[in-house]
Formats: sequence, structure tokens, C-alpha cells
Amino acid sequence: MTGRFGRVRRVAAALLTAVVCQSAPARAAALPATAEHASGVVTWAASADRMGEGTAGQGYRLIVHTSVGGDDLRVRLSNAFGDRPLTVDSVYAGVRGAGAALRPGSNRRLTFGGVPTVTVPAGATAWSDPLHRRLSAGTDLAVSLHTPAAAGPATGHWLAMQTSYTGRGDHTAEESGTNWTQTTGSWWYLDAVSVRPSLGATGAVVALGDSITDGWHSTADLDRRWTDYLARRLNTAHAPVRGVADEGISGNQVLADGAGQSALNRLDRDVLSLPGVRTVFLFEGVNDLKAHTGVTAQDLIAGYRRIAERVHAAGKCVAAATIGPFEGRPEWDPAAEAVRRAVNRFLRTSGEFDAVTDFDRTLRSPHDSARLLPFLDGGDHLHPDDKGMRALADTVGPGSLDCTR
Repeated sequence: MTGRFGRVRRVAAALLTAVVCQSAPARAAALPATAEHASGVVTWAASADRMGEGTAGQGYRLIVHTSVGGDDLRVRLSNAFGDRPLTVDSVYAGVRGAGAALRPGSNRRLTFGGVPTVTVPAGATAWSDPLHRRLSAGTDLAVSLHTPAAAGPATGHWLAMQTSYTGRGDHTAEESGTNWTQTTGSWWYLDAVSVRPSLGATGAVVALGDSITDGWHSTADLDRRWTDYLARRLNTAHAPVRGVADEGISGNQVLADGAGQSALNRLDRDVLSLPGVRTVFLFEGVNDLKAHTGVTAQDLIAGYRRIAERVHAAGKCVAAATIGPFEGRPEWDPAAEAVRRAVNRFLRTSGEFDAVTDFDRTLRSPHDSARLLPFLDGGDHLHPDDKGMRALADTVGPGSLDCTR
């Protein structure tokens, strides 16, 4: 990983062992997409978390990679972890050229209720009006925003694995990168982008996960998370589910808050509130085991069942993936391994999910099933490298992401 991600890497490493609860206000749970957004499908998303203090007069040029193409671009701004209203007085969306510079003629102003300024209440999110332009799948979209008076806790996503840009003052309308003089390895205030696909039946899958889904140990700036590989595969296969939203948080657990809110506690805001979601893909659990809090297989299974029940109650499919091996990590012990194997047996045999993908089988060594296959190991015996990320994506059958509900 390059030096400009050093700070984010240190933060992410700390998050992997975090034990301090970071609960958002109860009102942070987002409502489902409105009727006027019914034709939209999420093309990019990142899970919201508590950041540092907001900075007044700061501009952000945030680079995100789309998964499905379409018209009527919308962005969602999040103040989920703020303790006061957040005003954003200028938001633009353009196509990135190189670095912080945009493709000439691509930068367009976004509005909220017909006006260019929006104030997002503490604990809330806000969707922009649709921007009538065509956006292709696999586009590096640059969303530029300015926060004139930000203060208090900021909301964003620490581990972007993507370089974005910051600058003092409002330069959101500029296509040049000249005034975007600093870089950041995080996404600030932006947590989702949607489009209206040309094929009305197109849906999306949301990957609810931890640091493996977040892309840790994949190559930064090259979109090599397993969810990126999956998005490219789904579009090539012309699958009915083509939108992919990556809702991974490094260190995240199914049951307990810590590095971000637990999967159970963030399910509504990070997943079910997104437009066009057809399937939730659950790939979490290893951090519950690593925490050594006495979590049993029955505890984790109960957590998976609660997530599945809530997803099904929302009329969506739920797929699950088995927990991968992690022997060789300092947190591994035989007791945690026994729980992992018991949970994986449940996932493979229970029939309680609409589909099950065996990531454990993909990742494990044929010589020691508790260890990651060395060829796919990113170096820490838990996180796959780029080859491993692609192997995970190739394990997911496109048909498994679409069910009848």
C-alpha cells in the first residue's frame, strides 16, 4: 500500500481490535427509499461510521466506482453520526479524468428539493434530486461537496482503498484539479449513489461484511475488492442483479458494536434503505470469533437468523457465505476454530437462506483446512490478496443473487 494510505492503514489496524462502542443516535436508522426513487438502483455505496471532527470551509472531491450504469444519478449524503445539523452548500458530480481533474464538460451541479444547498439533520441522510445524465458502469465518478460550517463528529467511511481529494474553500464547480491540493484515503459524508438502469428489472446486491469485504489487502486505487470483481462479472454476464453495494467495515462484528455498529444494528440504514436492493449477501463472523468474548456457535447462528428474518420481512433475498480460515493469526485458537466449523456446518446444511456460497472452501488450504491457501493470502493469514479477492467473486453464482420473494 502506498504512503498516502498510511494514516488510514493505522486507523484500520486499530479498528480491527477496537472494543469501544460507537453507537449512532437511535434516529440514525434510515427509512426505505421513497416512492419517487422506486425506479432507482444503488450503483455504489459505503457503510457509514463515525469519523473525526468535521472541518468548516472544507471541500471534498470523492472518487467512487460505479457498478451498474443508468440515468437519473442521485447521491445520498449522510449525517448519521453527527450531533448537530450538517449544511452542504454545493454538490457537483462529474467523471474523473486523472487525479483530481475531471473530464471536460462532465461536472454538473446537484440540487436537493430544487435548491443547491441542503441541511441534513443530526442522525439523518438526504438524497439529491435526479441528475438527468447517462452514467456508464465502471465509471470513476467524482462527487465534489463543500461544508461551510461543519463541526462536531463527521460521518464517513475510513477505509476507502481509494484516493480522494480535499481543498480549502469551495472549488466544487471546477473541473481542474489545481485547487484540490490534499489527498484522503476516506470518503466523507457521501454514502450512496443510485441510477435508473435502462432495463427496469435490474436489481442490486448489498454485501454486508467486515474488512475482507472492505477490501483490506487488495491493491488500492485499482478497484480490486471482491465486490468490484463481482460487479464486473455480473455486468459481463448480463445478470438481472448488476448493482453492487459494498457495506463492509473493517473489524465489524455480527453481534457487538465496536469497529462500527454491528451488522444487526446497521442493517436498516446501511442495507435495507438503499434503492433497488434485491439480495443481501451476508459475509461476517470472523471478528466475533477473534474478539474472544465467549461467542458460541449458537450465538452467531441466532444473529444470522435475525438478519435473515429482517431481510425476508423486507421482501428481499438473503444469501450467506461461510466464514474463511484464519489460523496463523494471533487471535486464532482451537475454541474459535471449533465455533467457525460449527457455524459453517449450519450455513451449508440449514436451508434457511436463499443461497449459500462456500467462501471457506474457496480460501482454505487443501493441506490444512484451518489455514488460508498461501497462494491467496494477502500476508496476514486472514485477508485475501487480489487473486483471493477475484477467487471469492468467481465463487458467487450470478443466479444465486436472484430469488423469488
